[in-house]
Amino acid sequence: MSRVGKAPIELVDGVEVKIDKNLVTVTGPNGQLKQLIESDGITLKIEDKQVLVERSTDQKRHKAMHGLYRQLIANMVTGVSKGFELELELHGIGFRAKNSGQLLEMALGYSHPVMFFLPEDVKLETVTQKGQPPLVKLKSADKQLLGQVAAKIRAFRKPEPYKGKGIRFKGEEIRRKAGKTAAK
Repeated sequence: MSRVGKAPIELVDGVEVKIDKNLVTVTGPNGQLKQLIESDGITLKIEDKQVLVERSTDQKRHKAMHGLYRQLIANMVTGVSKGFELELELHGIGFRAKNSGQLLEMALGYSHPVMFFLPEDVKLETVTQKGQPPLVKLKSADKQLLGQVAAKIRAFRKPEPYKGKGIRFKGEEIRRKAGKTAAK
């Protein structure tokens, strides 16, 4: 079942993996990430610039954890070598975004500006171009943290289906609904 878990994780030059009992530490040019392996049936081995994730039994739980931990470690290796990037678009009249350091300030149609302080591990950049919706670019080595921060920012004003206003991921398609005039 676990085809993901069986695939070896290739280590790129400059990336170092250390395994200390059930704590995996991955160090690279973009930083250092740690992951605790909480399943007792999963073991890790480093052979020939590859990390191999193995399970002790074929129980359903061990199969699930096998694929999960293999993918988490692969994301850590990719994160410390290349990094991850997400872009959010602000669609709506008067919607703006600007940043000063790690503080993101957005005008989202409320009576007050929305302020959001980002963690130090996430790099922030805002781009405003004429004729284009404002962009919020997020970069990080930690894929989980990046997704969580992007989801929190998106939750301030989710895209609504009638006019399409709100914060959405770049390239995300919103299913639009016809208004009440379409019922006649």
